[in-house]
Amino acid sequence: MERQRSFSFKPTRLLVFSFTIFSSIFFLSTFTIWLLKSTPSVHQQIRLHFNTSSSSSSSSYSSSSSVGDSVNVGPRSLTVQSLTSFTKNFTVSGVKIPTSIDNRFFRTKNTFLGSKSEDVRHHADASTVNFMAMQDNGTSPRRRFSNEQKKVLVADLVGKTTQVPVLSKIENKTVKGCDLTKGYWVFDENYPLYAKDSCPFIDEGFNCEGNGRLDRKYSKWRWQPKYCDLPRFNATKMLELIRGKRLVFVGDSINRNQWESMLCMLLGAIRDPKRVYETHGRKITKEKGNYSFRFLDYQCTVEYYVSHFLVHETKARIGQKRRPTLRIDAIDRSSSRWRGADILVFNTAHWWSHYKTKAGIYYYQEGSLVHPRLNVSTALRKALMTWASWVDKHMNPRKAQVFFRSSAPSHFRGGNWNSGGHCKEATNPLNETLGTIYPEKNIIIEEIIKQMKTPVTLLNITSLSEYRIDGHPSIYGRKTQSSSFQDCSHWCLPGVPDTWNELLYFHLQSR
Repeated sequence: MERQRSFSFKPTRLLVFSFTIFSSIFFLSTFTIWLLKSTPSVHQQIRLHFNTSSSSSSSSYSSSSSVGDSVNVGPRSLTVQSLTSFTKNFTVSGVKIPTSIDNRFFRTKNTFLGSKSEDVRHHADASTVNFMAMQDNGTSPRRRFSNEQKKVLVADLVGKTTQVPVLSKIENKTVKGCDLTKGYWVFDENYPLYAKDSCPFIDEGFNCEGNGRLDRKYSKWRWQPKYCDLPRFNATKMLELIRGKRLVFVGDSINRNQWESMLCMLLGAIRDPKRVYETHGRKITKEKGNYSFRFLDYQCTVEYYVSHFLVHETKARIGQKRRPTLRIDAIDRSSSRWRGADILVFNTAHWWSHYKTKAGIYYYQEGSLVHPRLNVSTALRKALMTWASWVDKHMNPRKAQVFFRSSAPSHFRGGNWNSGGHCKEATNPLNETLGTIYPEKNIIIEEIIKQMKTPVTLLNITSLSEYRIDGHPSIYGRKTQSSSFQDCSHWCLPGVPDTWNELLYFHLQSR
């Protein structure tokens, strides 16, 4: 009886024993797998879906990758074929790195970046160009990274302190890592942005095609910055940006050039052109200086106010005569019309010449004092300080955005505008502008802006416009070419001012 009891079958005990053994094995297996996964190799850490399919993904880690597309990381090589949808966070050497790089980031030609890592880090700053936004209207980067540049970028990715920037938005008005003023003009059949016949706002002075210019190449050049793409102008989005607002241009006839360009670009998004009209019923001419066009569908206005100097043009008694003077200590009297604008684009430069200002002899006035002689640069500085004080006093930076456009170059060859200067023969942009000196007027403008309390964005169009000797009306600034004077200062429309407005559109989007 005793022996029979010791060898009896106990199902309950056997079940408990089996469960205990199975649980122990399962726990040890799970712990081992977790431990292996928590300490992956460097190659496992940087497995970032470089390829769009599983087969290409596995081949990207093969040591037999093609030369030029591989990056050496440790004992193996990593093939960079395409960066597709970096949308998750990953860890490299214990550092969590946010990722938002798209394969479009690499789609530029061989000279997109320098081969140094500091160039890559400078270019890929957190506030650099919004590469995702460049896809608006079908635009995308048109150039491709070189092999060395791919190596540098991936080497940065695996560094212990390097963080890949999130390129999903632009935070600053200026673009760090991408100088929009440096680049070249590319012939593009997708330009111009509008046709001459579709825009009734181009006055005779800028209507080169209507005045008999036969070549159309001047309207088909697109500005290509060296290190990024400039988003193509989207008229509908621009109108949404200014919905319910006042966009105001203040300055000389070169600003009128840009203002007319803006009207033409925006009109392309309006189904019924009759819903765009001048509020006073005025037709655009050189005589009348003030215009306000209302876009009914968006309840906004696009306005222009002529002000050659931004300060008050007047007259003063000098000897026995009253002579024209310029009050460099008083803002232009039309300034009451600028107030309340949401977006202001100023310019002045082209009238600050010895010819226009009587060589500075008994022309510049401060208070009751008319200076017998004053240097034009000194007078410009004083006038801009007057303008800056007005902006600081009357513009609310929380509501208004202020831009100042730099000077646009003239291209008179063989003399000045009144002494046989010409540009008629030019049909292509210049290849280089190495002999050009940066205008002193622009330097003064930049110095004044830096001293202001109100944030002012410099719309620097000088350098990119220097190449465009072909973009002026020349003899096509009027319907009859009988005059001996050529216009190598203003610009044909469509043409170069459209690019200035693309820059303006870019900065407005960035905000």
